[in-house]
Amino acid sequence: MPVADSISRALECAYFDAGRCRSCTLLPTPYARQLADKQATVAAALPEMAWDAPHASAVGAFRNKAKMAVAGTLAAPTIGILATDGSGIDLQACPLHEQPIVDAMPVLERFVRDARLHPYDVPARRGELKHLIVTASPDGELALRLVLRSTESLPRIAKHLPTLVAALPLVSASVNLQPEHKAVLEGDEERVLHGGTLVMRVNGVPLRLKPRSFFQTNTAVAAALYREATGWIDQANPASVLDLYCGVGGFALHAARPGRSVAGVEVAADAIDAARETAAEVGADASFAVGDATSVDLEGGGAPELVVVNPPRRGIGELAARLDASAVRTVVYSSCNPATLARDLAAMPGFRPVRAKLFDMFPHTGHAEVLTLLERR
Repeated sequence: MPVADSISRALECAYFDAGRCRSCTLLPTPYARQLADKQATVAAALPEMAWDAPHASAVGAFRNKAKMAVAGTLAAPTIGILATDGSGIDLQACPLHEQPIVDAMPVLERFVRDARLHPYDVPARRGELKHLIVTASPDGELALRLVLRSTESLPRIAKHLPTLVAALPLVSASVNLQPEHKAVLEGDEERVLHGGTLVMRVNGVPLRLKPRSFFQTNTAVAAALYREATGWIDQANPASVLDLYCGVGGFALHAARPGRSVAGVEVAADAIDAARETAAEVGADASFAVGDATSVDLEGGGAPELVVVNPPRRGIGELAARLDASAVRTVVYSSCNPATLARDLAAMPGFRPVRAKLFDMFPHTGHAEVLTLLERR
């Protein structure tokens, strides 16, 4: 169903209706009202902006990633979220998830039982399997990460993994080790057991996701975000573009053009490896380097003409003042936190906000993704 038609529809969720899950706090609010309220909120927080019409999402089946806590017992595992007492609430048919993820859940539950992956009991601090993280590509392929307390179950996983691969369109499977008893989703060690790369074809660009790579959880809206940013970049027509916090290269690879120097910087080495692989496949004139975005050299005549920033929720911090003092002419800022975006823009008085657009990555919640175009005054 086209997004325009879905705006007037409500999302039907049996879990919400039964009081089992309240993650979608805005679910009772009609989606058209949700979108209008978000637009009003971000416009009030950033009053200098000229706001384009917001980009809506589908109301359901839009999430390409499921981060599911595993609890219960080996005979009856729950795959979903944890209640306040640490018990499990099963959400396998969550209507937010793309259909390949929903279809995979019963198969994954059977795999948990067959491989004897004892669910982690938070109150008792025992068990092995803490989370299942499943990501779906636009082609319907899946990547699976198993978050475990220890390596105890690895032999059983290896034994039963071929059956799982035969049952699902699984192109990547890995284990993440999280031995600590604390509210942290994953640990530092990742072991790839099968494949290792999920290809996300976005606007014809085959972006690659390694097990730990970040990617927007709403593929359709992310595609629209990249298209809009690319249009703004092409209109500015810079000779050089620097994509900071570049991840797997989404903005940089979309912006690559003959005669335009494009580079990306990201702290995660596996994301940089993925960006380089995609650049080589599509023949893009783009280079990528592992590094801290806040310490990139912006001084002197070597500064790029245009900088893209897509930081975490904390924003760009001290980088804002460095951009303001640099020779950079244009900044395209993609923000998932309007509060830190407003703070960062206040630290960049040398730039004039030209336009902004809301992209609703997270329907039924108060979260907002904002794309902003800034030009030198």
